[in-house]
Amino acid sequence: MTQQGVRWTADQVLALAPDAASRKAGSKLGAAGPWSEAGSSDEGTVWGLCKGSGSKPYQTVVDIADASGPAYKCSCPSRKFPCKHALGLLLLWAGGETAVPAGEAPEWAGQWIAGRRKRAEEKKAGDGSVASSGSADPEAARRRAERRAERVTAGAVELEQRLTDLLRGGLASAEQSGYGLWEETAARMVDAQAQGLASRVRELGAIPSTGPGWPVRLLEECALLHLLGQGWLRRERLPDALAATVRSRIGLPGSADGPPVRDRWLVLAQYDTADTRLTTRRIWLYGTDSDRTVLLLSYGAAGRAPELALPVGLALEAEVSAYPGAGQSRVALGEQFAPPAPTAIRPPGMTTSQAAARYGDALRDDPWLESVPVTLDRVVPTPDGGSWQLADADEDAALPLTPAARSRPGLWRLVALSGGAPVRVFGECGHQGFTPLTAWPEGPGEAIALC
Repeated sequence: MTQQGVRWTADQVLALAPDAASRKAGSKLGAAGPWSEAGSSDEGTVWGLCKGSGSKPYQTVVDIADASGPAYKCSCPSRKFPCKHALGLLLLWAGGETAVPAGEAPEWAGQWIAGRRKRAEEKKAGDGSVASSGSADPEAARRRAERRAERVTAGAVELEQRLTDLLRGGLASAEQSGYGLWEETAARMVDAQAQGLASRVRELGAIPSTGPGWPVRLLEECALLHLLGQGWLRRERLPDALAATVRSRIGLPGSADGPPVRDRWLVLAQYDTADTRLTTRRIWLYGTDSDRTVLLLSYGAAGRAPELALPVGLALEAEVSAYPGAGQSRVALGEQFAPPAPTAIRPPGMTTSQAAARYGDALRDDPWLESVPVTLDRVVPTPDGGSWQLADADEDAALPLTPAARSRPGLWRLVALSGGAPVRVFGECGHQGFTPLTAWPEGPGEAIALC
């Protein structure tokens, strides 16, 4: 249940937008002009009719009380979740009870809400039944796993030969052969059902076009790829946790088998990355009692946003279970006991030197780790020649921003929030620098999403 008097901020609503275009279009619909018959209920639902280009207005309804994040239904043809109408309706609701008063849901909204409640109860009952029954044919599952392991091994051996040929011929040959050869090698890794190897091979093919110093970067990535391949071929000799990390990096599916941890989880950040096949959503959570920062991953088909969405700055009471692997932060979301709600909680922060040391420590458990989640306390965004850095307000130390972070609009939101004063920033710290994702002002204030 959600409290009728507790409404989200506009920033928390816009953090749900699947892309910048949706954020801009939704903002335009956050006023009362195009809306009619808008209302909300104590059960945590919001509805309204939005005038569009056709003769019939779009019917839009949002279930805010869904413990796994808001759910949406709109009669518009958009394939984005949430669509601009759902974002506009939530922005209208965030503005107060004048535009979206309490009331009883119309029939078209009530039917959808009732259907969702019924399906949620049936799913919960079904999950319990499946858990008690176990695997239908564990022997068949074991044989499938063995066959896939054999294919991955064949792919790893082939990749080792490809790397050997590259080093014997000299790194300059990578620039001459172009991207096509690497794409062919990546395709062979896909055939071997080693998606993790395929992704890294594609990254190798792009390095020769990244400018001065590319041979050094190529050699570094080849070394990491060689280490991963050798880790797979010698996995029986590795400690269990490291072997699980290798399997994960190779691309083998795993299950969240860690004990459930119940906590009040603060939503630190949410952002999407996409390729031609898949949209991946990363949601960072901070457990206020366990003092753990964990990662939820969800996926959508290419061009479609994943369904799971949690507004930045809110907190939800839920259980999570960890995936296996040394130093892994990924978890699966389990039972949710309450929907996301506003909170004044902030994660504890550290200095830039401590953040760099944390990343170094994490590499011992996972040499292929791109970055670790950290919260920096009392840092100031500062120009550094043609770049930017986050400088400690109380120490003579700083972290450079990653090239990706320097090109995002969120950098200017961070600079405006700071105004030269210290701020608290959550983000990802890795070998390329720091990527800010969310920030808080020094004094009281809401979380500001930067991605």
